[in-house]
Amino acid sequence: MTGSAPAAESRLNMLLPALRRLDRLLEAAMRAAEAAYGSDASADPYRGLYISTDEAQKLMRREPAMPGLSVDRESAERPASAPLEWMQRRFDLTDFDVDTVLIALAPELDLRYERLYAYLQDDVTRRRPSVDLALTLLCTTRDERVAQRARFAADAPLICHGLLHLAADPANAPLLSHSLKLDNAAVRLLLGQPCLDSRLVSFCRWLQPAPIADGGVPEVRRKALQQLAICARQQSAPLRLYLQGSSALGRLRAAQAIAAGLDTRLLAVDLTRALAASPDFDTTVALIFREATLLEAVPYLDDLDALRADDRAAFLQSLTSRLENAPGVVVLGGQRPWAPIHSVTGVITARFEVPGFDERRQFWQTRLTAESIVAQPQDLDALAGAFRFTTEQIDDAVASAVNQGRLIAAESPDAGGVDVPALFAAARAQCSGKLGSLARKIEPLYTWGDIILPADQVAQLREICAQAKHRHVVFGDWGFDRRLSLGKGLNVLFAGPPGTGKTMAAEIIANELRLDLYKIDLSQVVSKYIGETEKNLSRIFEEARTTNAIIFFDEADALFGKRSEVRDAHDRYANIEIAYLLQKMEEYEGISILATNLRQNLDQAFTRRLSFSVDFPFPDENSRLLIWKSIWPRETPLDSKLDLAFAATQFKLSGGSVKNVALAAAFMAADENSRVGTVHVLKAVRREFQKMGKSVPRAEYGPYWNLVEMAG
Repeated sequence: MTGSAPAAESRLNMLLPALRRLDRLLEAAMRAAEAAYGSDASADPYRGLYISTDEAQKLMRREPAMPGLSVDRESAERPASAPLEWMQRRFDLTDFDVDTVLIALAPELDLRYERLYAYLQDDVTRRRPSVDLALTLLCTTRDERVAQRARFAADAPLICHGLLHLAADPANAPLLSHSLKLDNAAVRLLLGQPCLDSRLVSFCRWLQPAPIADGGVPEVRRKALQQLAICARQQSAPLRLYLQGSSALGRLRAAQAIAAGLDTRLLAVDLTRALAASPDFDTTVALIFREATLLEAVPYLDDLDALRADDRAAFLQSLTSRLENAPGVVVLGGQRPWAPIHSVTGVITARFEVPGFDERRQFWQTRLTAESIVAQPQDLDALAGAFRFTTEQIDDAVASAVNQGRLIAAESPDAGGVDVPALFAAARAQCSGKLGSLARKIEPLYTWGDIILPADQVAQLREICAQAKHRHVVFGDWGFDRRLSLGKGLNVLFAGPPGTGKTMAAEIIANELRLDLYKIDLSQVVSKYIGETEKNLSRIFEEARTTNAIIFFDEADALFGKRSEVRDAHDRYANIEIAYLLQKMEEYEGISILATNLRQNLDQAFTRRLSFSVDFPFPDENSRLLIWKSIWPRETPLDSKLDLAFAATQFKLSGGSVKNVALAAAFMAADENSRVGTVHVLKAVRREFQKMGKSVPRAEYGPYWNLVEMAG
């Protein structure tokens, strides 16, 4: 690995010459200690535990700022040691810093150094080297001792990079008495045993450089990013890259490609998990950059969006302060566009858009062919058009469908292979499920044969499906995508009285297009607190964008009512909410369906932004008869004399009410262990009108009144 630390297998051998030089230095110090403390000092069992009068007098005779020991230093040059030399270059250390590192490293290799340090410091309790001991061993003059104290300051390389820690006991002890402790990561690096700091393992991982064949990163973009990184390294210039895209895996693979171009490892960091795992985010960020620096890895901090909330400004500031001074290449990732951060300049944004229709179709074809799955051209068009997937999502969808097919085959050997419905089911499973917090997923059951509407309304519903299916032709092949910046989605209004089939129509469209359908829970969207409704709407449309689903706002007049004249602050903010909704609808490129019972509540500014407006009329007599005839499942036992024509003529009920009546009549018949007859239907009709607070005159039952009265 170019420019990285030396290989692990020979690391200790590389350190031995430097350690032998330290031994000679300590040997000279011991001779000086014997002269200073007396030849019989070592035999004193209480040495270092008390101060005698004679020792105090010796201390008084010493010149201020002079070391307690006068060590004769060898004149030989410092022996070569690749690990120490690499660390010196990497962190811009001086020779004094390197020797200090060696002094602190020695007890990690051999505990005899602890006893030697205790002897030299004339204190059996001080087994770790102190700042004073390092200065004594490494400095020749009083002025040099004072000057080298600066190498232990907070902004000195050893300290600010977290390579060396100073421990004070007590806390207010002078600097000279601080003990030196080499950081565990630095020890592991010098010994050729690099591994991730235990404080980072829950949200960081090392990724080795590997050639990325495709991975959803276009070749031109990949090469450009790699060239930028290589130039920055050659010029020793900092480089900040922001990878923007909806696919976390796509961003990660792009970061891997950058690291591969530099022939180094990638330190991948999940910022969302980092926030949850660490109470001290500033320390965490320092550790992240220190780990990356130790092995010259590229740090990749993903999900920067997690730091952009108003209540996380302090966390963003912690990251900002590190970004300002971090050397080399740093890669950031997120879904939202880059927003400038104070004092962090020159950030280059690389956007990774969802592949276009042609690319998606080609990748579906490639993956299916690799699995020996045959798909018709129209099926490939439908898959590529319905799901705005990245290449890895397509890959995962196909793999899931294949594995599911194997499970089915193991349970039922006669079952066929992977078919188109299985592919659509696997594709839907790839979509984000976060909409579930604000919406209820509906399993579409109805088909075209279930809905009773005038021919023009049915034609409109089919036109909606046709537009969804052929978007890639009109917007892509025919160039309309270049003419429209907004309004590329399908925004549909269903207007009509309750029970006229609006929800059924939404299910039919979802079934026809083989997409998920989410019904928005308005009780969780509309908030009495100003600004909260807009936040909920933003979440809905943002999650819908990644879900590839149809969003269905039922009884939308509760939220999308006619914009009112502003009389007070609440009116003004209500209008802002509606204007915000109109904006989000124009930006949304999927299918959104709004259902309302009161069309007159929608003004022209709203309806102008709709692609379709379908009126659901209250059913007339002929339509009601068709509804009565189609409402019964094939298995339901019906009396041969059941007079559905009479029910359709006499009772003006919506399709939803007819469904309620049919279900209630079926339960009545089941309770009597008989077929569903006219009396059950008419009795259920009476109960349905009672629910609506209405009574049915006796004359309305015509010749069946006596049967209804007898049935109670």
